[in-house]
Amino acid sequence: MTLARSTKLTIVGAGSVGTSLAYAALIRNSAREIVLYDIARAKAEAEVLDLAHGTPFTGSSRITGGDDIGLVADSDVVVITAGAKQQPGQTRLELAGVNVGILEKMLPELVALAPHAVFILVTNPCDVLTAVAERITDLPAGRIFSSGTVLDSARLRWLVAEAAQVAPQSVHALIIGEHGDTEFPLWSTATIGQTPLPEWRDEAGTLLFPRERLETLTHDVVNAAYRVIAGKGATNYAIGLSGARIVEAVLQDERCILPVSSVLHGYRGIDGVALSVPSIVGAGGVLRVLDTHLDEREEELLQRSARALHESIQLFS
Repeated sequence: MTLARSTKLTIVGAGSVGTSLAYAALIRNSAREIVLYDIARAKAEAEVLDLAHGTPFTGSSRITGGDDIGLVADSDVVVITAGAKQQPGQTRLELAGVNVGILEKMLPELVALAPHAVFILVTNPCDVLTAVAERITDLPAGRIFSSGTVLDSARLRWLVAEAAQVAPQSVHALIIGEHGDTEFPLWSTATIGQTPLPEWRDEAGTLLFPRERLETLTHDVVNAAYRVIAGKGATNYAIGLSGARIVEAVLQDERCILPVSSVLHGYRGIDGVALSVPSIVGAGGVLRVLDTHLDEREEELLQRSARALHESIQLFS
């Protein structure tokens, strides 16, 4: 990637997600300058040193960091990964209390230091935190949002690609709704290449994706994070890559369509709730939320997801 101007990305939190995002951003040359900030000075400085030692093998990006919050100043994008991590068996919404408190304390200072930045939340539960973040800042609409179901959609595309034996880049399918237990895929518009998913056949002519298989795939995507957490304690690599991809969409003003989560206002009757729906992402953050096609079942699932999150958001309003 060729960067048209000097760009600064700050990652708040030097845990497994923050460092994976920094690593991905360095390799992908997502920003010219990458800052890793954490209140744990020794941890932040050690991670920066380890990453910096690898920069002779990457692009022209440089990385610095530490425990001085002043490092955030004049950032173009701030990605917040700091917070309590999800424990085995714990739902994302159960994380809400602790991480809302952390966000309420930290976010105003971050905005003051980088008033023109786009803020991207990765900390879970990201939908609840996005709604809280909009309430405690006066940022323009779209300037603060979360990674939403970008990773979930990538998981879906990978699973479909494995089943169909095609490249994941040729699978066009999205997960929308809550980044959590009520998320769901848009099967009605999913395709492999230009072929609708229900019409895809293998070389023997057998339909690969009957309704039962779609239900299995849905279950596998929704529970993917729990499976990773049970085995290794955290998810980090894939969310790091997906976070870097979102950062690039902002810094390069790509205006690409991603299922990020922003607070919806009057969207299919949903108001004041942050949910992932297809959105145009570019300089300035979420530029436009798209009213995509939903079949009757998908509409019901979207409203169910909105209700679940509305109840959680009300606890912190």
